[in-house]
Amino acid sequence: MERSWPNLVISFLLAAAPALLLLRYYYRQDRERPEPKGLVVRIFLFGIVATFVAIPLELLMSVFQRLFTDFPLLTALFKAFVVAALVEEYLKLTIVRLFAYRNRNFDEIMDGVVYAVVASLGFACMENILYVLGGTIWTALTRAVTAIPLHATASGLMGYYVGRAKFAPSPQMERASINKGLRIAIFIHGTYDFLLFSVPVLGTLPVVGIIPLIIIAFLILRSRIRIALEEDGRRAQFDQLV
Repeated sequence: MERSWPNLVISFLLAAAPALLLLRYYYRQDRERPEPKGLVVRIFLFGIVATFVAIPLELLMSVFQRLFTDFPLLTALFKAFVVAALVEEYLKLTIVRLFAYRNRNFDEIMDGVVYAVVASLGFACMENILYVLGGTIWTALTRAVTAIPLHATASGLMGYYVGRAKFAPSPQMERASINKGLRIAIFIHGTYDFLLFSVPVLGTLPVVGIIPLIIIAFLILRSRIRIALEEDGRRAQFDQLV
């Protein structure tokens, strides 16, 4: 049955609105020294483009799932942590490193959080639209409170460590900080996907863990944002003195 235009419009708005609202929320966290809106928009658009880059990459990685055909739980693990989380978080990290990291406006730890969240929300927005246009309004509502906040928190924590890497005293520590952020993002994102992908094997009980996972990740990110803003404030005061 074809969906009516009003339902399509409602689904589209429900798909895009959560990402845009979270974008506004995280952008305003850096209200003292906000990032240029033009650069933020570009990073968001690159995040959208990354969605279409992820599709063939994930299809390619999915070929290796055949190695675990006889082990459904291992298949779910591989699909969650490698096919989905690794590919998607690495693409978001690449966007930040290519288009923001060396930009002169990236001059605070908090900037890493902002740009990583923006890239993730561009990705999540388009991903959500693709899911919702092929699904229902219920799909839109469910993903609005799960998938989109998950993308933002996982990538936001990665961005915190990317921001710290910018001020690392050595190239080795810089790489270590970036890699740590990527691992954390993959762990959070992969855990979320595993809770979903394991349903055919373990039943619906694992799904109960999704909301606590998102809440805990959000609270950790909020604490990291507070630390980043405090350190950035001290650095700005020191720069004024010298």
